[in-house]
Amino acid sequence: MKHRFLFPLLACIALVCGGTIAAIAQETKPADPAAAAAPAAAADVPKTVELTLMQQIKLGGWIMIPIFACSVATLYLLVDGLIRITNKKKSIPDAHVTGLKNLFRTGDYVGAYKFCKNNPSPFTNVARAALSMVGEGKSAAEEAAAAEIAKENAQMQYFISYLSVIGVCTPMIGLLGTVFGMISAFATLGTSGIGDPSKLSEAIGHVLVATAAGLLIAIPAFFGYYWLRNRSAKIVHDLQDTLGTVFKKMPYEHLAGAHLGDEELYAALPNWVQPAAAEAQA
Repeated sequence: MKHRFLFPLLACIALVCGGTIAAIAQETKPADPAAAAAPAAAADVPKTVELTLMQQIKLGGWIMIPIFACSVATLYLLVDGLIRITNKKKSIPDAHVTGLKNLFRTGDYVGAYKFCKNNPSPFTNVARAALSMVGEGKSAAEEAAAAEIAKENAQMQYFISYLSVIGVCTPMIGLLGTVFGMISAFATLGTSGIGDPSKLSEAIGHVLVATAAGLLIAIPAFFGYYWLRNRSAKIVHDLQDTLGTVFKKMPYEHLAGAHLGDEELYAALPNWVQPAAAEAQA
């Protein structure tokens, strides 16, 4: 009978003792190593420092000086192109087209030549070149106009082409600065050891500033170059169409041998032909 109640009693005592021991162990158990190390790890994490624009430029080093010069040149060329090229009325002024048409209607081709000379513009320059050769025939006038159009186009494209040069060179300049910075960073690493890897990554991030600056200049330079080039091509096409309309009914047969311009013509008959021509005229 005594043994019947002994086992349940021992079981109850074991449960009570086990619960007590578990509670004590829970109270005395050390904290989780990961949880304990979390504050220390958080303390070791470097704080992110926000740099100003001027500080970032200084991180690029001396290579930022030519990049800055390229940025100023890009801005100048873009503004100059916007003023000279994008304004169609400046290349083909309505007043010049109307004035030349009115003189052509009255048949005053000498006055038309003087009007073009006194009112210079890409349109009047081309028209003046064509008028100076109308006495030699339609083909000669068209060739003179085409040559002058090519000249005007070259003048428009002259400054635009520098945008393409800047777009190609600035990323290379930035890459050069980055390479020099990487050489310096790894030279320091070779002498002092790796130490803190975060410092090495920070140094690499700093030297990449030069490449980023070069790309920031190259992208708008390329965009401006292609846009201005296409715009100049459109102006040249409009110039050809307008000139073709004005010269459409030019009476070349009645102007044969006429010299409307005031430029001196250097080409004369060969000197061995001139005496024979004088005798024939006599």
